[in-house]
Parts: sequence; C-alpha cells; structure tokens
Amino acid sequence: MNTKIWLSPPHMSGNEQKYVQEAFDTNWIAPLGPNVNEFEKSLENYVSENKQIAVLSSGTSAIHLALIMLGVSKGDEVLCQSFTFSATVNPIIYQGATPVFIDSESETWNLCPDQLEIAIIERIKLGNKPKAIIAVHLYGMPYNVQRIHEISKKYEIPVIEDSAEALGSEVNGQKCGTFGEFGILSFNGNKIITTSGGGALITSNNKDKEKVVFLATQARDEAPHYEHSTIGYNYRMSNVLAGIGRGQMEVLDERVKVRRNNFYFYFEALNNKFEFLIEPEGYRSNRWLTCILTDSNKIREEIRIKLQELNIESRPLWKPMHKQPIFQKYPRYVNGVSENLFEKGLCLPSGSNMEEHELETIVDILENF
Repeated sequence: MNTKIWLSPPHMSGNEQKYVQEAFDTNWIAPLGPNVNEFEKSLENYVSENKQIAVLSSGTSAIHLALIMLGVSKGDEVLCQSFTFSATVNPIIYQGATPVFIDSESETWNLCPDQLEIAIIERIKLGNKPKAIIAVHLYGMPYNVQRIHEISKKYEIPVIEDSAEALGSEVNGQKCGTFGEFGILSFNGNKIITTSGGGALITSNNKDKEKVVFLATQARDEAPHYEHSTIGYNYRMSNVLAGIGRGQMEVLDERVKVRRNNFYFYFEALNNKFEFLIEPEGYRSNRWLTCILTDSNKIREEIRIKLQELNIESRPLWKPMHKQPIFQKYPRYVNGVSENLFEKGLCLPSGSNMEEHELETIVDILENF
C-alpha cells in the first residue's frame, strides 16, 4: 500500500525539543512555568493589538471560559455559526444556554450577516436578546469582519471570535483573533501549529487574563490552604506542552507560507474543474485546509473514496450543526448555503510537510474527474 498522505498532520521543526528538555531539566512539569509564560508572550507579540493571552488545555476550554467571562448562563441564548465543528457549540450547552444557529454566506463560507441580523431582531421580539455571537474563521478564511462587528455594535452583543483554524490569517493586516471581545486559538494536533493538545483565549486586558487564569486553575482563592468561593476548571496548559508551542511559534510564518503554496498548487492545476474559496479583497487566509466544491454529492463521494483507496486522507466539509442529531431541536436561521457546502465540498490534504510529488499525485487523481 502507498505511504499514507494525511489531511493535516503535525509538523515538528526540531526546535521544540530544547524547550521540552528545559522543562524536564528544571522539573517544571506543572501547568505553570517559564515555557507557559514565554509561549504566551510570543503569541501576544504575534497577534499584537495590545492583546493578552492565556494558554489553555484546548480551544474548547477557551470558548467555555469566554462564555463564562461574558456571563452566559442557563436560559440565555447564544448566536452561533452553524457551519463549524461541534466544539464551537458544545460549551454553550455546558453553560445551560441555548445555541441559535446562523447559516453561512457564500463569499467566505462563514457567518451570514443578513441571517445574523434577522435572527437578532426576531430573538429580541421574542423577549430573549442573545448574550453573545460566536463567529468562526473557517478553514483559515476570515469571516466578514466589517459587517459582523457592525451588527455586534449596533445591537450591543459581544463577539467571541473562533480562530481555532485561523492563526496567521488577517483582515487588512490585522490578525484574526483580535477583532472580538474574546478570541479563541487551537493547537490541536491537526492545526497549523500544535502543542499536541491545547488552545488559548485572547483577551483585551490584563484584568480579564488574570480572571481567566484564575478560573482555569480551579479558582483557588489566596489562602495557605485550599479555599474556593467560585467554581473553577482544570483548563491550564502544562509547561511541557507550552515548550512545544514555543518551538512551533518559531516556524509559524513558514508554515503559513507552505499552506498557502499548497492552495495555489491545487488552484492553478484544478480551478477549471472545481470551485475554490477565493480571498475577498483585504483578506489573507492561512489556508489551513484547501477545500474544493464539486458539482454534486455523487462526484464528491467518488473522489473521496478513490483517494481513500489510495491511502490518501480527505474529508467532507463540516456538516452544519443545525443538521446534527444532537442539535436539531434548537432554533436556526438558514439559507441553504452550509447544507450545499456540506453536500459538495471536500477538504484536500494540506499539511505543511507535504512533498511536491504528493501534491502532484492528488492533482493527477482529481484531473480524472
């Protein structure tokens, strides 16, 4: 069988080992230490905009803490992009709140501003003004920042910016993750850089960061014994994993460059046969995953199965959350865009450690369709 070509595998640089070894040599294994502090500083310097960042155990935990910081609780409603991974939605349920699903626009495949405003107006009329908006930069493509945040400001509903797939993406030179009240990053094993498992919450000030770190470390009050007046969580990143993150940050720009080159390789070879997601003016996607739209679900599945037979991993685009069995009972404002994307769309292998001959192999297979 051919050597496996993965969709988006981890890509270590070799720089990570010195920081991990440093953690072992100094016995800083706990969820605090020099690597945690330095990883946070490197992220803060990268995203700039005077943001403060707390590194955590996952992107999911970051969304959960963002909801807590915004006071989301039982009975509240949260407007949430439907075309996403379930981790965007699950923390809403953790808080006993209700997700209200919003469909996508065709230009970015992300949150549709028109459907968002329709939903806000209707939810307010029903007497339950939404407490937050969760917007996602899907596959590294930024959402419609200008319109979404205009709506957010108009109705005074804060945005949680899910940038789990968009570290390195920009709109008019400003890094994704810095537009919302809170921003989310993920360092899962398949992301553009990884800490094996991990995430981060981007905050606007040091006071918020301090509260996030307090909640993420079991909300222990200052006392010589264990004293707790608030429910806390075991969400802090370990010093060992943060060491991996420090090494990964040193090659982040190169990883973005390679992922973007992968996209252009596919696009130049196949744009006459398949539809690609094009960057709007002023947008710069990290191209975490290159995705294509086929003419039908039948063709999409024929391609996926053919690739699978040749030991090449691909994946359908996200199944919308409003179509998931567990979430079907919740309100939704849909226009058919995300369902069409799911039916016809396919994610292609996009790893930053792909060889050119692997890209050529995939292109040759797809050209036959």
